[in-house]
Amino acid sequence: MLELTMATVSGADAGATAGMQMADAPSEPGAVLRVGRDRGVCRLATPDDWLFVSRVHLEFLCGPDGAWQVTWLRGTHDDPSSEVRLVLNGGAPPRSVPYGGTAKLPPGGSGELVVLDRTGPRSVNVGFYHEV
Repeated sequence: MLELTMATVSGADAGATAGMQMADAPSEPGAVLRVGRDRGVCRLATPDDWLFVSRVHLEFLCGPDGAWQVTWLRGTHDDPSSEVRLVLNGGAPPRSVPYGGTAKLPPGGSGELVVLDRTGPRSVNVGFYHEV
């Protein structure tokens, strides 16, 4: 099972957890969880006016072996207005996820994906826990 929590944070609200959303999916091949502005497709949706987040920004996909990966989907712009960082619990340094790139999530691991607005002090923090 993959469990996600999402909080949207802007400037003065840093550290607040109000408005936190949660979603989960079983670790079965083909299971998908999406994060973005499109509420019709995404289980975790950001505010409509947060245009630094694509309609479908992050896609978590369970592979045939039950392992999860996350992809920062390419949008309509060549140069995104955000950055995505993967932070794994356990002391590993944060690493950037490239635009259109994929990162594997560690089995039984946890951490956070942070979508940072390049134009202002806003972020979308998506915590994950992969239960094996």
